Amino acid sequence: MEKSTPKIAVFISGTGTNLQALIDARNKKKLEAELALVVSSSPSALGLSKAEQAGIPTFFFQERDYPSKQEAAKVLLEKLKEDQIDFIALAGYLKLIAPEIISAYPDRIINIHPALLPKYGGRGMYGVHVHEAVIAAHEKESGLTIHLVDEKYDHGRILKQIKVPVYDDDTPGLLQQRIQKEEHKHYPIVLNKFIKGKV
Repeated sequence: MEKSTPKIAVFISGTGTNLQALIDARNKKKLEAELALVVSSSPSALGLSKAEQAGIPTFFFQERDYPSKQEAAKVLLEKLKEDQIDFIALAGYLKLIAPEIISAYPDRIINIHPALLPKYGGRGMYGVHVHEAVIAAHEKESGLTIHLVDEKYDHGRILKQIKVPVYDDDTPGLLQQRIQKEEHKHYPIVLNKFIKGKV
């Protein structure tokens, strides 16, 4: 019996540039999975339009819309199960993943972070804030980290890191652009290996 194509849910909060990289990789057959659902924590996330243009169903989810964290997690988990999701890929998702979701998807949730963890991770360390902190600390290198997700921000087992130099005349925006270029290149590759159990 032929194994079915793995189904991935991509969680976003903003522009969805890494989501677009995953869509492009899927279209080129470099990501051997179905992007079956995009979950957004923001109704105005630009990534939602990228999902819709690619024909991927979307689901808007905010924990505060539910009477408790447990009820919110239950609703999200029901949606993931209903859509038969096998793996979750976080792509600029700014919310902490509920323990109930992590328990339901052990070692099947992956994240990409724009710094070399464990440095510059944790609450508040996202987007351009990370690059501002790196430059303020006069670091000579930064980069990206792709890691498993657990109950803490930016904490799970590291699967891959890519280093990017920090130049003396760098601005947070310039550094962000260089790191994003590497993110878009490497995230689909690592995700494809991850769903095959090769990382």
